[in-house]
Amino acid sequence: MIVADTLADPCFFGYNAPMNIDDFDKWCRSYLEIDAMERADASMNGVQIGNSGGEIKKIAFAVDACLDTLKKASDVGADVLFVHHGLFWGRPVSISGDHYKRVKTAMDGDLVLYACHLPLDMHPEYGNNAGLAAVLGLTDVEGFGEYKGFNIGVKGRFEKPVSRDDIIPALFSDWEAGVRMLPFGPAEIKTVGIISGGGTREVSDAIAEGLDLYITGDASHQVYHESLEAGINVLFGGHYMTEITGVQSVMKKCSEELKLETVFIDVPTGL
Repeated sequence: MIVADTLADPCFFGYNAPMNIDDFDKWCRSYLEIDAMERADASMNGVQIGNSGGEIKKIAFAVDACLDTLKKASDVGADVLFVHHGLFWGRPVSISGDHYKRVKTAMDGDLVLYACHLPLDMHPEYGNNAGLAAVLGLTDVEGFGEYKGFNIGVKGRFEKPVSRDDIIPALFSDWEAGVRMLPFGPAEIKTVGIISGGGTREVSDAIAEGLDLYITGDASHQVYHESLEAGINVLFGGHYMTEITGVQSVMKKCSEELKLETVFIDVPTGL
């Protein structure tokens, strides 16, 4: 499902000029810490599949690179598909079978695949975690959850305590059935830690910080007793649903700064 669409005149960094993929890559690297995270992030951040070098006029955004999103991006005439989860994760992969179909779909449509994993999770303004914190209205937001020398999550506090029962509707009003809460902490929430997606084990960081609530994507049996014994609330919002805000924030920035046509392709997994 395509759920957002914006249109403006092509420009680059404030002046009217054709943009190619090298220009777009420089723009992304100017504010996303792609180069700095190279040693820490096993994913292949940046251009994963190139194109013939033509002008970029339209960029599609999605959480995942998959056959569905690649086809939809090509069908709407996008020149680039920007995703959080790409097709390549730092090791050689045979271009065969279903993987061949994905790559061929991009190449047949002369579609660039551009991926941004941890640099997007951790960005203090445009990242997934910052986006969730903004939806909740957290204050005093700062880095949280160290991973290989980088804080990939955020933590913050409410100006006034918020009922635990109000957290899920605030974040996932259209997806409440797929959200799980371990209600093992205080009913009134003051402090929150957030690491989107697969940050399940990092609940230990939230416990060490003495936080009232920890929010991540993937649920896990392994942290049940740890959370119960520590007396912390843990919210599992789903990997997909906790990682929409990042690509949407970049999409908005792209539309406003680069004046390119943008479209968000929503392919929820329910997980």
